[in-house]
Amino acid sequence: AAPRRSPRALRRRGSLLSQYSSLLESYTEGEIRQLVSALVERYSQAMNSGGHELPLFPRPGGRRKRARARHKPCELRELEVSVSELGLGYESDETVLFRYCSGTCEAALRSYDLSLKSMRSRRRIRKEKVRARPCCRPLAYDDDVSFLDSYNRYYTVNELSAKECGCV
Repeated sequence: AAPRRSPRALRRRGSLLSQYSSLLESYTEGEIRQLVSALVERYSQAMNSGGHELPLFPRPGGRRKRARARHKPCELRELEVSVSELGLGYESDETVLFRYCSGTCEAALRSYDLSLKSMRSRRRIRKEKVRARPCCRPLAYDDDVSFLDSYNRYYTVNELSAKECGCV
């Protein structure tokens, strides 16, 4: 006999409800709206094409990857790039070590962030572009970076690479 998985406890409604609510807590409001609109669109496409089964999640495991990626802590990362790739308007083939900050700041939420989120959800703050969560940003910068451009002119750029990151 093949091993069988134990049936889910459907009688205990609270356990199933708590599973779904913990799943949805990891989504932002914008992601939930996007998910609902995608499901509605898929449903209407399936019904218009005569389909009877609706694939809710076509790529298994995709949601878990996004959730894991979203919760990486704020940290310093680095990338070797040419000066031209920096987008500052200089033409040079010289390479520099560009350090930048990346990650989330979920643990650094303060009363301000929670109140701002509440005011936005109640539509008390509408048009302004505000973030209701801390951002992963440089707290200090490396030394100035000097280089020669393609025309043999010498330049120095300050505050180019991050030295230390934090939630601001």
